Amino acid sequence: MSERARPARERRVTRERASVRAARLAERTRQDDTGRRSRLGGLSLAAQVFVLQVVIVLLLIVAAVVALVLQVRHDSTEEARNRSLAVAETFANSPGIVQALASPDPTAVLQPKAEATRRAAHVDFVVVTNTDGIRYTHPKPDRIGKKFVGDIAPALAGQSVVEEVDGTIGRLVQAVVPVKGPGGRVVGLVSAGITTRHVGGTADRQMPLLLAAAATALALSTGGTALVSRRLLRQTHGLGPREMTRMYEHHDAVLHTVREGVIIVGGDGRLLLANDEAHRLLDLPDDAERRHVLDLGLDPGTADLLSSGRVATDEVHLVGDRLIAINQRPTDLAGGPPGSVATLRDSTELRALSGKADAARERLDMLYAAGVGIGTSLDVTRTAEELVELAVPRFADFATVDLFDAVLDGDEPEPGSVLRRTAVTGVREGAPLYAVGEQIRFVETSPQARGMAQGRPVLEARLAESPGWRAQDLERTEQVVDFGIHSLIAVPVRAGSLLLGVVTFWRSERPDPFDREEVALAEELVTRAAVTIDNARRYTREHGMAVTLQRSLLPRTLPEQNALDIAYRYLPAQAGVGGDWFDVLPLSGARVALVVGDVVGHGLHAAATMGRLRTAVHNFSSLDLPPEELLGLLDELVARIDQDETADGGTSGPVSGATCLYAIYDPVSRRCTVARAGHPPPALVRPDGRVDYPEVPAGLPLGLGGLPFETVDLELAEGSRLVLYTDGLVEDRERDIDAGLALLSGALERVGDASPDETCRVVLDELLPPRPNDDIALIVARTRALGPDRVAEWDVPMDPAAVGEVRAAVVRQLARWELEELSFSTELILSELVTNAIRYGGAPVRVRLLRDRALICEVSDGSSTSPHLRYAAMTDEGGRGLFLVAQLAERWGTRYTPTGKIIWAEQPLS
Repeated sequence: MSERARPARERRVTRERASVRAARLAERTRQDDTGRRSRLGGLSLAAQVFVLQVVIVLLLIVAAVVALVLQVRHDSTEEARNRSLAVAETFANSPGIVQALASPDPTAVLQPKAEATRRAAHVDFVVVTNTDGIRYTHPKPDRIGKKFVGDIAPALAGQSVVEEVDGTIGRLVQAVVPVKGPGGRVVGLVSAGITTRHVGGTADRQMPLLLAAAATALALSTGGTALVSRRLLRQTHGLGPREMTRMYEHHDAVLHTVREGVIIVGGDGRLLLANDEAHRLLDLPDDAERRHVLDLGLDPGTADLLSSGRVATDEVHLVGDRLIAINQRPTDLAGGPPGSVATLRDSTELRALSGKADAARERLDMLYAAGVGIGTSLDVTRTAEELVELAVPRFADFATVDLFDAVLDGDEPEPGSVLRRTAVTGVREGAPLYAVGEQIRFVETSPQARGMAQGRPVLEARLAESPGWRAQDLERTEQVVDFGIHSLIAVPVRAGSLLLGVVTFWRSERPDPFDREEVALAEELVTRAAVTIDNARRYTREHGMAVTLQRSLLPRTLPEQNALDIAYRYLPAQAGVGGDWFDVLPLSGARVALVVGDVVGHGLHAAATMGRLRTAVHNFSSLDLPPEELLGLLDELVARIDQDETADGGTSGPVSGATCLYAIYDPVSRRCTVARAGHPPPALVRPDGRVDYPEVPAGLPLGLGGLPFETVDLELAEGSRLVLYTDGLVEDRERDIDAGLALLSGALERVGDASPDETCRVVLDELLPPRPNDDIALIVARTRALGPDRVAEWDVPMDPAAVGEVRAAVVRQLARWELEELSFSTELILSELVTNAIRYGGAPVRVRLLRDRALICEVSDGSSTSPHLRYAAMTDEGGRGLFLVAQLAERWGTRYTPTGKIIWAEQPLS
């Protein structure tokens, strides 16, 4: 018989033997149905019935006891919840409690009443607290004045709540009820509760009775079951030979159908039993049983092992063309008969499958690592580096990523443009591959160009025999081959229909070239990386647009002015462009406005909103409005922006969360007027080095509306430093704002009498987190004063004849300032402004002359009527004065004061 036909015959014989044994087992089972007796764990049928019935009774008793205990405890808990709620509501609504809460000493009034109520209602505590959760009463007086343990938020909202908590006196059931004053306002809270040990008291008292009843039931059921089992034992008489025969046939059928060979060898080396699988694996003869194992024609190594009876674990022997793993143990270890039992397993196919499984697992691990490790940052270059670091050395010996320049800039690449080597790594240094940063234009015959043109991976198994690849650069490719690189896979990087570049995997250390299965793995790896590279590209584009927008909206240079010596820093967050902003705005009368604001969020929407707010502040400041009025107008603007967003159904969302601080400094009076809308307070560094935070009313963030803004007037000595900032400087995920303000105060104290620029540097060095999560804007302004020698003032009577005297006084003052060249124009300006004030305004009329970067003429009066520039007709006798002022002055305008208005005009100094 041929070797090919033998396995078929063996399988057929095996199936026939198994079928015969199964049929015999079924027949025996049918014959023994009427008298079946069994053993389980060495017990007779009667013993099994006894044990089963006792277990069932025990389970029923346990279930009944548990159910009763749970029901009793549930009823007790419900009673505790109802009682605590009733006591709390009764006490909360009792007469006089609202007046007691409003009294100077609520504890003195409420503690006796609460204790009396607790004892009368049989609860463990009655606690009265204020709306902050601070106790006024408690059974333990040392707990009065401390924080209440529990959830008071629903009660503060006007609702009653019952809960189980770990309180100061243990685990308890408590109810919290609001105390409502006039108008339904919650003025306090009342809590009543019972501890868990008192709740469960009923169940504990009933437990002995339950256990006694359960023990009695168990004793009765056990006795009855014992009588029944004893009678059943007399009728069954234990197990008989038929059961033993059936068990033997069952074991015999299993033994000959398992896919593992079993051999039993006696102490004399004779084969006692070999199942069908052992016959197949060792090619034993049909009469092998009762023969010595050395006479069965086995190979010497296998025969010696089986005849020796020694212990063996997964010992592999070559039997024919099979690798057989043998496990052998002696049978006389526990007092059994002498001999040994051996199991045999064919490991040939298992080895092959194991190798394939290991390779598949390695590839799955790499793809999983790609999903986790590639794309940890939204940076195109870093994502490319993560790809090559993952591929080497697990998949390739060298890996390179070439992307279009447009991809690195966040744009969509154009076909045919050059690529740039973005990332490269390998198992050895000195590979003659293109370096990072080099521009590459692949020839059409190269695998990289073909892969990008075809949109699929290209395998070059043997580079030395690839003229298309060598045509890229004959000298360099020769060096690559000499270096030992012999195979590559080029995979295009595609994100949808967009081609981003190409990834090349190179092999040098392993002698075998890449195969088709590895091409599929490379494609899957690059496909996963392409998504993250494209996401990084899109983020780069959007981030660049946001940064460009933000930079265009922020001030590029500070305006020239003499009132403040200013330095600033603006640091965008690493997570994205935010909405922090600042500004320095020169105002009339040599005054300067400082603005700092923050729009919550990041991205284009935050930057655009910041630009809108900054533009609005510019426009409002040109009206010379006081800080509180300017913030009020800004608040209305933000509210209208939110309404427009809501009505338009936009996805950008409202601007809620925008904050702003607006300060105006006057160098003549050295007064600074400050108002803020939800923004952190300014820091003030006195000339002697003391640091404090002026108490400026916080106000609501912009857009919430409803309340006016308040201002604070600060008198600043010359040389004081005013520090304005956004919350990104003093607050982050690891520290709260109080800790940040303390750090800022310490840094400002240590900086001493430094310049504003040095102050900015020291503050950022000490407070800047390693990776800012929010934008940071910082302004340090050192105050200057406009001394009396540069200010001149005159009171003007309400008489047109006084205009000449004022003009003469002004000319004399200009002569003292050596500004005689401005005398003529100044006389004309003052004549018009003073005449208008006397004719159309009200008393008192004053004239002030300031010498700053420009010559400033101010005329104030007690009227709030503002003049308007207009063109006079040919027949008009007047109306040309303001037109003349506008022509002679560089700037002019009107600002209102609490007592009237000021009309001012500026003339440049040569």
